Amino acid sequence: MLKIASVNVNGVRAAARKNMGEWVQESNPDVLCLQEVRAPTEDLVELSTNGPLAVAEGWNIFDDLATAKGRAGVAVLSKHKVLSSSTKLGPDDFDSAGRWLEAKIEVGDQTVTVISCYVHSGEVDTPKQIEKYKFLDAMTIRMQELMDAGQHAVVVGDLNVGHTELDIKNWKGNLKNSGFLQEERVYFDGFQNMGWVDVGRTSHPGQPGPYTWWSYRGKAFDTDAGWRIDYQLATPALAKLSQTYQVDRAPSYDTRWSDHSPVVVEYEL
Repeated sequence: MLKIASVNVNGVRAAARKNMGEWVQESNPDVLCLQEVRAPTEDLVELSTNGPLAVAEGWNIFDDLATAKGRAGVAVLSKHKVLSSSTKLGPDDFDSAGRWLEAKIEVGDQTVTVISCYVHSGEVDTPKQIEKYKFLDAMTIRMQELMDAGQHAVVVGDLNVGHTELDIKNWKGNLKNSGFLQEERVYFDGFQNMGWVDVGRTSHPGQPGPYTWWSYRGKAFDTDAGWRIDYQLATPALAKLSQTYQVDRAPSYDTRWSDHSPVVVEYEL
């Protein structure tokens, strides 16, 4: 069994101070993918080897920092051997730093490519939205390449788009906002048409949510007025091996260590 967990930590140092470590020990994933790490490599390594995120088996730690200090950042922590890693996405002049990290992981006699991904949040009618579309374009090309390779692969992380009306509580009020624009959602139609399987949706067909992000403002968490923007998109053969899917929602607002909740899937490898 391969247990993969993914979460936008909203700053790994802050999350560690807020008892993220307790969740790591309780969940005990084999692979832990992080987004918005927002910390230098040495800090992540210290937290994951001698700090609250450490596990008895030890982690193989890979990360990619954003070009802008203190922004974005993705990581893959694996208890299994990592055969190779890559941050290559798009043309050479395309800045995807801190947003796309592939790790080819050895699990017994099989390999699984796990990608920790953090898509731009975007902002309508600004350069931020243009960058989001550029990233989604590059992501589309790479995901087709991964699908064509015919091997086990899974793209996990904060993809910052609610695909359908089931993925946002207040979808009517967000039709003109980044994260639920029709132009963005079409990309996810494309992933689906390629063959990528949204494990969260197949586990909860026709049901709202389960949401993975709630604003810190107002009563969003208490009323479950959330968004499902954190995903595990698996190749078909790997998706068939998924046994459990869960969102590890905090029991209360004051026990949260991020504005996102971890998405955890077990694959029977």
